[in-house]
Amino acid sequence: MNYLMGAFKPPCNITITFSDGKTRKQVSVKKENGKTAMVPVFQSLETISGEVSIDPVQGKKVEHTGVKIELLGQIELYFDRGNFYDFTSLVRELDVPGDIYEKKTYPFEFSSVEMPYESYNGTNVRLRYILRVTISRNYVSNITEHRDFCVRNYSPVPTMNNSIKMEVGIEDCLHIEFEYSKSKYHLKDVIIGKIYFLLVRIKIKNMELEIRRRESTGSGPNTYVETETLAKFELMDGAPVRGESIPIRLFLSPYELTPTYRNINNKFSVKYYLNLVLVDEEDRRYFKQQEISMYRLLDTPASS
Repeated sequence: MNYLMGAFKPPCNITITFSDGKTRKQVSVKKENGKTAMVPVFQSLETISGEVSIDPVQGKKVEHTGVKIELLGQIELYFDRGNFYDFTSLVRELDVPGDIYEKKTYPFEFSSVEMPYESYNGTNVRLRYILRVTISRNYVSNITEHRDFCVRNYSPVPTMNNSIKMEVGIEDCLHIEFEYSKSKYHLKDVIIGKIYFLLVRIKIKNMELEIRRRESTGSGPNTYVETETLAKFELMDGAPVRGESIPIRLFLSPYELTPTYRNINNKFSVKYYLNLVLVDEEDRRYFKQQEISMYRLLDTPASS
């Protein structure tokens, strides 16, 4: 039995290392088995280089018809699990057909790689970047090994960032105005605003502000929408009176946010909303939702 198990083990070990792997920033990502791993972070148009080591198991040789490394950007929709949509695919040939008897190391380089989309691991979709090494063989299955890495793209401060001003009310019962200082926020920003009560004829028990993320995947009849409440922030406890003003100051850094993604490769979108919720003494809920735009700030690449 042990002999049979050993027969299916690959005849070599493959190791993929990055040139600056020890000094480059690392982040934690969730793998297919649910465990997390630390991977290096790159951004679009960086050069990705390193080495591939192939080390035959003692006493074995590796017969092959070629060795290659690929840099792949892939989208996987969970309702179509196992099918990857490649939006980036680059190949470097490492070796011509032959035999490997002892440990062999191959340098590789992908220069100024265009990686337009960020890595993302959501409820129904995953976007990832990998390096995949393939040892092609005749008559038996190929040997493959892959190494994940993360892509994060940074943006400058928007030149236009208008405030949000809206009114909400119930005729002859409630009339409020709320204002947020801007509509575009970086991931470590602070939401600052005010709420004005112009008319209050219902007994309000409390008021809170929610941050919601809406993930849309697929298209047509296969569109899936997941809305997740990431944060709840109590603004007021107790009944307001006419003319009262409630300040808003909500720090975004404690929450796991991503930039807004709009129609990524025609496969998915991720949007963020501020949801203002009022609850009256009979537990009826009144809310007003407003979309905001999130971005990763260029000046703070250490931020997540």
